[in-house]
Amino acid sequence: MTAKLYLRTFGCQMNEYDSARIADVLAQSDGYRLAASPEEADLIVYNTCSVREKAQEKLFTELGRARRAKRARPEVLIAVGGCVASQEGEALLARAPFVDVVFGPQTLHRLPELLARRRASARPQVDVSFPEIEKFDRLPEPRVEGAAAFVSIMEGCSKYCSFCVVPYTRGREVFRRFEDVIAEVAALAARGVKEVTLLGQNVNAWRGTIDGEPADFAALLGYVAAIDGIARVRYTTSHPREFTGRLVRAHAELEALAPHVHLPVQSGSDRVLAAMKRGYTALEYRSIVRRLRRARPGIAVTTDFIVGFPGETDADFEATLALARDCAFDGAFAFVYSPRPGTPAAELPDPTPRAEKLARLARLNALVASQARAAAEAKVGTTERVLVEGRSKKRAEELAGRTGCNRVVNFPGDPSLVGRYVEVRITGAAPHSLRGEIVAAH
Repeated sequence: MTAKLYLRTFGCQMNEYDSARIADVLAQSDGYRLAASPEEADLIVYNTCSVREKAQEKLFTELGRARRAKRARPEVLIAVGGCVASQEGEALLARAPFVDVVFGPQTLHRLPELLARRRASARPQVDVSFPEIEKFDRLPEPRVEGAAAFVSIMEGCSKYCSFCVVPYTRGREVFRRFEDVIAEVAALAARGVKEVTLLGQNVNAWRGTIDGEPADFAALLGYVAAIDGIARVRYTTSHPREFTGRLVRAHAELEALAPHVHLPVQSGSDRVLAAMKRGYTALEYRSIVRRLRRARPGIAVTTDFIVGFPGETDADFEATLALARDCAFDGAFAFVYSPRPGTPAAELPDPTPRAEKLARLARLNALVASQARAAAEAKVGTTERVLVEGRSKKRAEELAGRTGCNRVVNFPGDPSLVGRYVEVRITGAAPHSLRGEIVAAH
């Protein structure tokens, strides 16, 4: 009888990537196949995020559901991985003693042996260590599902922004070897993948050696883009501190490099940026955006904002609005500051009422939404190259894909086009997507 795995993911694309690898590892080791709900699973795995408080609380809500499944069938095992697991470690068992295994982002490849030890000993197992690059050496070959794939090129973060738990939950920056990255992308291309997204907490911090010589992220991009079969390359998430002139030039020189950059700014106030320990000024950030747009006219720039950081004044927030207006972002993820235990910012005095923070967030979101609408409307009448990903979510008779600038487009078309690039004329713009019609297929 096939063992069933229920796998729930919280958080970022790095977590989505890790969850796919968890499924691969368990399929290879024990033949697990995915289940639609905890109630029908033999193993329940939650891959967690601790960047914001709500994501952490969602986990404990979900664990209540898992506990009910375990009460009905005591042989069911429950595992918690990801950043909350890494942050909490043994303490998670005190709050949820029915959990069987706690593992970190760097030890997901050890999950089969942790489960085996749990079965043999009847005691919970915890491994939230940081064995650095071992994870990538031990993972099975990734599954190919569709013509697009994610490839992780680094783990961890060494920036230690004052608000962020990632350095403590994922460890310091560790980079995969150039040869390993190229081998994985080439293997994916050989199996029909046409578009890859390079992943990392600070993906453009990547450093390595190529033919014995020091190499940076821009060099890696050039080699990935040159792999036969790879038609488009994306990357996320980048950090302004390592957004070099060479990386800007790569956007001008590499045709396969998608015309989209996600570049978190967090605040437009130099005083707040310094308190966040971001390592750049608002002027330096604006300069990167200007140079990118000179290098690649029409490039889409999206960002992240934290509103209401401890001590943020009205003037600080107005500086954030000014930066947003100047940069004309194609989109942004904006959130009210959420204190994370163990981070320096959690100890700062925070006198601003939450109602005021929410009012600021609403103003910022309204500004960015108007910019995103304008950017979408500017696409009407243009022709975009789109990788067809599958059927449209809203209309099953239509297809959907993404433009180079990472906007979803819905259009009539034959399902046989899934996995191929098509040229789509944009005919309409909605708040979160575009509409179009195919003019050519490749």
